[in-house]
Amino acid sequence: MRGGLLLGLAVVVALAATGVWNPFPGLWEWVDRSEPISEPDVVWQQRVGGTPRSVTIAGDAVVVEQRTRVEARSLATGAQLWERKADWAAVAGGDRDPVVAVGKLLVKGYELLDPTTGVTRRRDGDAVAVWTYRNLFLDARCTDATDCTLSAWDPRGTAPLWTAFLPGVHSGLLADNPGLRGTRRLTATRIDDGVAGAEAAPPLLGFPVDGRVHVVDTATGRVLQNVEPGRDERLSVVGGRLLRIAARSQDGTCYFAISARDSATGQEAWQRAGVNLRTADSAGCVQREDPQGARNVLIGVAPDAREAVIDGYDGRLLWVGEPGTRLIAVDDRFAVFRAADKRSVIARELGTEKVLWTRQASGKAGAALTPYAAVVADEKPSRLAALDPRTGRELAALRTSANALAVGSQGMIIGEGREIGYVRWGTSGSSPTRPPGDGGNPGPGGTGPGGPNNGDCGPKGELCPDPDGGKDG
Repeated sequence: MRGGLLLGLAVVVALAATGVWNPFPGLWEWVDRSEPISEPDVVWQQRVGGTPRSVTIAGDAVVVEQRTRVEARSLATGAQLWERKADWAAVAGGDRDPVVAVGKLLVKGYELLDPTTGVTRRRDGDAVAVWTYRNLFLDARCTDATDCTLSAWDPRGTAPLWTAFLPGVHSGLLADNPGLRGTRRLTATRIDDGVAGAEAAPPLLGFPVDGRVHVVDTATGRVLQNVEPGRDERLSVVGGRLLRIAARSQDGTCYFAISARDSATGQEAWQRAGVNLRTADSAGCVQREDPQGARNVLIGVAPDAREAVIDGYDGRLLWVGEPGTRLIAVDDRFAVFRAADKRSVIARELGTEKVLWTRQASGKAGAALTPYAAVVADEKPSRLAALDPRTGRELAALRTSANALAVGSQGMIIGEGREIGYVRWGTSGSSPTRPPGDGGNPGPGGTGPGGPNNGDCGPKGELCPDPDGGKDG
């Protein structure tokens, strides 16, 4: 019997060596086959070359950033489309016009790639930093440390929309999306910080340079203000306003005050006192962090320990929590919070008293709001759910310990280690909420001037589509 087995093995090796028949690739694929990462099973599951640093849905492709390379896979099948050596990658543009910026650390320049083909659409050899948005792509190049040019591009454009001059952009080579003075997002376990993908560019950006903040209008490129904070202040640009956040130590506690300034005139637009924006630590009320929030809203804590969502443009209170509730996700439209009994999560429309939906969840549940879905992650047992953010209708409900990595219009990418998989939304019921600027009607409860009728367009109407159906944003 042993001789027969050896003879059979010798025949198989000979056939494989001559190219007649080779069973080994299929055999190895069977041995190396991964267990499904969720139940129900995903549409497709693939093992990528390394543990992903970020995953983004870009049109019909999935862009996977790894430590030393970036690859793209088909959203429909998971098959690899292309691969490039790169130290960083970032996606700009919307569903119809995405591009992938890639570059190397400590090396100037970047390339803009088509996410489906990997073909280079534009190349730059001088930029030291880029910022990526759904409707805008920014880059900065510096002739020396105090002389920099900021340029804005349409994501697939070939000529700058505008240029602005700044006395620096921090220092050194900064790669993709270095920090600006804005807000910090709420985070959740098992939900990636970049799950929502690129956002629309805000009306104003705050560039910190040598202890000052330079406020740039993203529509025109004008540098509107060049402000130095006071000794007890932190500056933040939110909702089309420059916020001066003061934290003063007295009587063993921190006293806070917020003054929002008009970017063009410098005049005070609104002010609030006694609201803690979680910018300071306990050591002398030194403010080392940006305020928590998202897009045009801020998260504050009142003196009675109740959380609140504040409109960055006009200072309105859009939501105030009950004692014991905990905010876990927010954007310009909705707030998702954990109930005081820690047995459910609740979604509310900002600026109204309307409860949109309630879902049973544990006291450790986390959530994230994206343009297309609200994602809720729970433990013991491990679950991931994607819900229509306005109605709470289940788009997907999974038993899985994987993380939510990226959410798109038709589904989401989940992953665990090197394994990633695609979950497609259910086909029954209404479609998920469309993001502002993607052709859908702006939802109520927005935060721009003019109240709900102008809400999702942002303070300057920058987030709504052109009347003739133009570009995203």
